[in-house]
Amino acid sequence: MRLVCELDRERLSAVKAIAMDVDGVLTDGAIIWAPTGPATECFEVKVFDVKDGFAVKWASRLGLVTAIITGRLSPAVQQRARELGITFLVTGCANKREGLAGVCRQAELSPESVAYIGDDLPDLGALKLAGLGIAVADAVPEVRAAADAVTAAPGGRGAVREAVEAILRGQGLWEQVVARSGAPDEGT
Repeated sequence: MRLVCELDRERLSAVKAIAMDVDGVLTDGAIIWAPTGPATECFEVKVFDVKDGFAVKWASRLGLVTAIITGRLSPAVQQRARELGITFLVTGCANKREGLAGVCRQAELSPESVAYIGDDLPDLGALKLAGLGIAVADAVPEVRAAADAVTAAPGGRGAVREAVEAILRGQGLWEQVVARSGAPDEGT
């Protein structure tokens, strides 16, 4: 299996949008339920990697469409999407292939111009629809086998950063990120 950093410039330059799953991709897949009062009331806690967020935010700033497509409903994901300037947030999505197709229609993009990052079986449809399918290092074997490339980093631990950085480098945009970094609005 080819690593993301080994993809050729032509393949990376065709990417106009980056779509991704959440649990196992933007997070390590762990979900923490914390009580808020009586034993039946809890809230969900997710841990996001700041480096992943930095890359996603810059991809948006540089004109790439960004999307999160997740099967779950989570206020934490909604907040993270707002922080990162995610273009399309699709939650409660039982069929991620249809979710990605909907994002493509709304963004007026062909699926071939989308990179999709996934980790588990529900991601297979979207991964196969996208022009560039990327699996995180700790994705299930079926997802790694279906992907065009795999990250060296596991989900929630820099995999999204690695994929987005490779895309931006392939498009000759990473130098702009480096040159413009350190601005006061950098929070991720």
